[in-house]
Parts: sequence; structure tokens; C-alpha cells
Amino acid sequence: MSSEERKLQLIEEVLKVKNDAVLVELEAVIKKAEQLNEQPRSSAHDFSGLWSKEDAELIEKAIADGCEQINPDDWK
Repeated sequence: MSSEERKLQLIEEVLKVKNDAVLVELEAVIKKAEQLNEQPRSSAHDFSGLWSKEDAELIEKAIADGCEQINPDDWK
């Protein structure tokens, strides 16, 4: 079922709702979804410049020491 079909099905279901408490809950869910869409998403660029030069060097060293090691026996 496509997104558009799902939306239409939800609209049909909402039109059947007679309970005010259920309508209040539906409104709350829609409001929350709108707020989530309004919040800007984090980007890697947001973190640029957070580390000091010394921290960056320590992290690069830790990566080089721990992650960039090739064990020739692993290929056998």
C-alpha cells in the first residue's frame, strides 16, 4: 500500500471517530509530528571545530593504532 493510500485510509478512519478523547489524542500525535518536522536535523558540520587540535590528534592516533592495522593472516 502506497503512502497516499495509507493517508486516505487514515482519513477515512478519522472521519468515523466519535469519541472526543480519541480526537484529542489524534491531534496530539499530529502536533508532535509537526514539531519533529520543524526541528532542524543535526549535520556532521554542526560538530566541526568541537575538538581541540590536541584531541583530534589523540583520536587520529587511536584510530591509526587500533583500526588501521592489517594482519596478513586474516586473509588466509
